[in-house]
Amino acid sequence: MKVNSDLEFALGDVNISIDAIVFRTFRKLGADDADATAFAEELNSAIDKRYELHAGQLATKGDLDVAKLEIIRDLSRQMLDMQRWSLGVTFAGIAAVAAIVKLLG
Repeated sequence: MKVNSDLEFALGDVNISIDAIVFRTFRKLGADDADATAFAEELNSAIDKRYELHAGQLATKGDLDVAKLEIIRDLSRQMLDMQRWSLGVTFAGIAAVAAIVKLLG
């Protein structure tokens, strides 16, 4: 059987794909090569279809890193805007107090 699955995991030092495990299991249960191969291929097809259905909802570490950087950038901009407004309001308050003092004094 040709093993062509992208789903692989390590068992000791040997990488074994899911379809190879399914094939071996069906062979041990008494299925012939054609049936075991057909079932393994059908399983791969079902996995691929399920992945395609949810691919838009899945995120990689790279996707999460990009989102994290965007959030940090946006928060930094918001903080800078808050500092500018705070500084402006502080100077406006000082100018208002100075004007009142000048008018009253």
